[in-house]
Amino acid sequence: MSEPGKYDDLCSEVRKKAGAKVCLLIVIGGNKGSGFSAQMPGFAAEDVPNILRDVANQIERDKRGLEHPHG
Repeated sequence: MSEPGKYDDLCSEVRKKAGAKVCLLIVIGGNKGSGFSAQMPGFAAEDVPNILRDVANQIERDKRGLEHPHG
C-alpha cells in the first residue's frame, strides 16, 4: 500500500497484539468513516487477493447456511 489507511494505527495495534506478520483491517461505519488498512511485507502482497477471495467465499457460504438452515 502506498499510503497508510485511516485506521493504520489500529491495524498496527492489532498486528502487534496478535504477533502477526500481516494484518488486513476493513472498517465499515467506524468513527473515522469506512476504510481499509493493510500492513504486510512485500512477499505477502501477492497472496492477499486469494486470501480475500477465500474469506468472501466463506462469508457467502455462511450466509447461505443462515438463510437455509438444515434442520
